[in-house]
Amino acid sequence: MYLADRTWPELGDALSEESVAVVPLGSTEQHGPHLPLATDHLIAEALASAAADETGVVRTPTITVGVSPHHRQFPGTMWVDPPAFRDYVESFTRNLTYHGIDRVVFVNAHGGNVQHLREVGRRLHEDGTAYALEWMWDESIPELVDDLFEHNGPHAGPKETAMITHIAPELVRDDQFENARDGGLVDLDGSDAMVHGARTFYDSIDNSANGAFGDPTDVTPEKAEQLFEAAADQLVQLVEWLDARDREELLPKDRVA
Repeated sequence: MYLADRTWPELGDALSEESVAVVPLGSTEQHGPHLPLATDHLIAEALASAAADETGVVRTPTITVGVSPHHRQFPGTMWVDPPAFRDYVESFTRNLTYHGIDRVVFVNAHGGNVQHLREVGRRLHEDGTAYALEWMWDESIPELVDDLFEHNGPHAGPKETAMITHIAPELVRDDQFENARDGGLVDLDGSDAMVHGARTFYDSIDNSANGAFGDPTDVTPEKAEQLFEAAADQLVQLVEWLDARDREELLPKDRVA
């Protein structure tokens, strides 16, 4: 159920005490020459919608701008500073708890948000306000991603290309697939991104001139559907697991005597 489509009288029962919500979060940032800037938040929203439809939990509006300064050199990329992002998401989540929600899944589709969402979850858990988990879609199905694509790439590669091919094919510039591959970086592991155990880069442009990593020419509609359905199924199972937990077992444990 999408919260913002309902009237307030319709939300009374849905927002009863001890309920679950899914919060989609992504970014508005460059995704190579072949994918829209909306890629991450479109993926998060589509997966959160699928899980909410399947389980009946509440889906909130999408947080569309995340921590993306490492893509700032590419026109159109938007970002907020990490402290502002953490404070906003924490305040957003505390607002949900006012209405009775005490368990939250941050349905995340942007790597730059991960550590900050985990920190927000820790804060909320520490004071007993809510139990909030960060969930990153591709981390839920790593074996399938590896099986489907030879050169995944961490950003604007075949896995994200496949997801947008399934969700919003009209936004995919498939005539730019070869340009994305040839003008980007296909194999990050084979580059000098890591030297003697040190990460040598700060911005994506340091490694990829067009912002793409991996080989999107490997994407097909069949692979795209398989990837989306597998990730959505993992999210549904997580939501059902969380919904079945008693609040008491999720609260911080007492100090050891």
